[in-house]
Amino acid sequence: MSKNPFVLNFGKVPTQYISRELIIDEIVQEMTDEDTQNNCFMLTGTRGSGKTVTMTEVEQKILESDDWIVIRLNAERNMLESLTGKLYDSREFMTKFVDANLNLSKFGIGLNIAAKSPVADIESALETMLKELQRKKKKLLISVDEASNTPSMREFASSFQILLRENLPIFLLMAGLYENISDLKNEKNLTFLYRTPQYEMEPLNLTLIADRYSKLFDIDNGKAMNMAIVTKGYPFAYQAMGKYVWEDENHEMTESVLIKFDEALSHYVYKKMWSELSEKDKWFMSYIVQKDAMPVAELLEMTKQKKNEFSQYRERLRDKGLIDVSDRGLIKTKLPRFDIFVKNERLR
Repeated sequence: MSKNPFVLNFGKVPTQYISRELIIDEIVQEMTDEDTQNNCFMLTGTRGSGKTVTMTEVEQKILESDDWIVIRLNAERNMLESLTGKLYDSREFMTKFVDANLNLSKFGIGLNIAAKSPVADIESALETMLKELQRKKKKLLISVDEASNTPSMREFASSFQILLRENLPIFLLMAGLYENISDLKNEKNLTFLYRTPQYEMEPLNLTLIADRYSKLFDIDNGKAMNMAIVTKGYPFAYQAMGKYVWEDENHEMTESVLIKFDEALSHYVYKKMWSELSEKDKWFMSYIVQKDAMPVAELLEMTKQKKNEFSQYRERLRDKGLIDVSDRGLIKTKLPRFDIFVKNERLR
């Protein structure tokens, strides 16, 4: 039996996955355009919605050109020092430039040049390095996965604005949960993020999912579409369904497959999401999941709540990626078989 092409590991690009080509092509086109209007881009979505995989694809496309350097940063660490250190290690010409011109010994980077005083300000050092990059006609893409409103992220974003004003060849691609990106954008000194293009990881096209399942499992399109509908286009669910149907002897969506499917969603995604909700959030969700789509008026009647009392919870649940409120007066559940998970949690 050949290797299962579906994986549940977050961040790893699976053998079988559906690329978000429109988003990827738009970001890459904007970054590589001579008269680009944007140097910063954001990917948002829930856990398991494909943010990291999409970010990785953008990085890979950018790296097809030798004119680019791509550096990944961790939002929990000192991002300015990390960027400076990684930029030093990125190319031979950059290492030689720093060793000859900048004493970065204070930050543990490069050689200790006795003839030059140690650089005290990391932002100034970074600006000097980027100017050398510009002189070499190179561009820098910085990617930050799991971006959130950390002190390091705020400091870095503020410095990024300054470097942009110097017209330096620097680009930033961030990926994060809805609420984390929202918190970061709301920082009073980072208003430029409101002008930053934001791409939401919407559900995958069900027809594309069904087509992949049909070809891979050699089943008719009706069965494949039934499987796709269960996933609701949620990328992690697409992988989980594929994994367990692949392991089924007859490649069918059996009750056993659905039990494993539910357990994977619960273990890898839903329990974490649920733990981050308030008790009132959970209380509202226990009513919302009773239908795939429910009029707001019906929910308010069921819960005996007033519209203004529910509005803040509606926004929170929307930002958590649990509900879709794009249709006026209607609430739709976004995650596959979340109702089963919620019922099991409420029985505990």
